Amino acid sequence: MATLARLSRKALKALPTLSLPPHHQHHHRNPYLLRSFSSAAGAVAVEQPPLPRQILESPDRVKWDYRGQRMIVPLGQWNPKIAVDAYVAPNCVLAGRVSVWDGASVWNGSVLRGDLNKISVGFCSNVQERCVVHAAWSSPTGLPAHTSIERYVTIGAYCLLRSCTIQPECIIGQHSILMEGSIVETHSILEAGSVVPPGRIIPSGELWAGNPAGFVRTLTHVETLEIPKLAVAINDLSRSHFSEFLPYATVYLEVEKLKKHLGINI
Repeated sequence: MATLARLSRKALKALPTLSLPPHHQHHHRNPYLLRSFSSAAGAVAVEQPPLPRQILESPDRVKWDYRGQRMIVPLGQWNPKIAVDAYVAPNCVLAGRVSVWDGASVWNGSVLRGDLNKISVGFCSNVQERCVVHAAWSSPTGLPAHTSIERYVTIGAYCLLRSCTIQPECIIGQHSILMEGSIVETHSILEAGSVVPPGRIIPSGELWAGNPAGFVRTLTHVETLEIPKLAVAINDLSRSHFSEFLPYATVYLEVEKLKKHLGINI
């Protein structure tokens, strides 16, 4: 209250005397006038805190955060192993006992989860967009429970592979499902959308399709020669993607630039 009174007296002294008639300019001032001046001075003294700065989202703002996802996830003593010249897209997840060998490529959005058993992607093979590869503790068929993708194998987008074995030079069509213990032998092709039941074996040099997968026809010699060529072509394509990324992604540079543009200090 003492501070408020002091501020009121200072405000009264600062006012010009022209605002009062001559017969009222004496040392006894109007108490109602003093009260109004005191209220005004108190309102000036107690200012409202400024509103926090509102940050509006820009339409071209980066929608993803470099802190949100880890590409390599060690589990216990198991750490994913990636060859020097293998390409693994930045938004993939490799967890546990996963090996990606020379020239292989794992494309955007794929998940290779080797927490229960090991997963291997062989030389010059490719696992395309949004595939899920994992393995069980054991297979009810008695066959090996790990997931093995050998050399020159092409896995189409959106495939699900679980505890299966794919021998060299095979093509697995998009949206296919391979269940526990299934085996695709050399020089075989599985059409898109096929489902291979547990324990089913696709013999060498055959084309299978359907749900459940069944024999369609025998592949020609020219068709079997084209299988590794497709894997090599995708490997060459991955080189151009590989050259755009450092071993550790550079997304943080975009985030830092965005924070500086918006004036955010975090």
